Amino acid sequence: SRVMRAQQHGMVYPVLQVDGFGNNRDGIIEIGLNVTNSGVGPALIESVSFHMESDEFDSLSDFISTLPEEREVLWSGISGRAMAPGGSVRPLYVFWPANGDGSNFLGQVAQESEKWKLEICYCSVFNRCWKTLDIGRSRAEPVDRCERSETDIFEQLGIEDLTRQRTQALSEETPQ
Repeated sequence: SRVMRAQQHGMVYPVLQVDGFGNNRDGIIEIGLNVTNSGVGPALIESVSFHMESDEFDSLSDFISTLPEEREVLWSGISGRAMAPGGSVRPLYVFWPANGDGSNFLGQVAQESEKWKLEICYCSVFNRCWKTLDIGRSRAEPVDRCERSETDIFEQLGIEDLTRQRTQALSEETPQ
């Protein structure tokens, strides 16, 4: 029975990969994250958190605010998602016109990104759980359980960016 149980667990083993990307193509600078389930079972995503060095951030807005004003921010929440094997989601995609030296900016982002961690806590259908460690690494560490989060850092970013856009639009409409 132990062998059968091990086979069952192996047949539904999720493996989340978190990859960052940056491009300067056709006059557009793009940066973002992709999350892919490279395993053979669904990944039940319970929580996601962003860390820079040893600090955990409740919001990505400080980072996003360093980007040019004409940026477009696209986001997709991932907490609470069941990601099928082979499934992929882009929780963050930011782009803007390359006014000046975009490759220099991308180099700075690449250098800074070595300090970043996107921790995603996820479980299999048999309630075995893991937490991703680093962006660009597929190896996750086993954890006893995942605490379900009521908030998602990407949804929060979307709400903050919509608020910023509305405030900006209102200030442009209001005569001075």
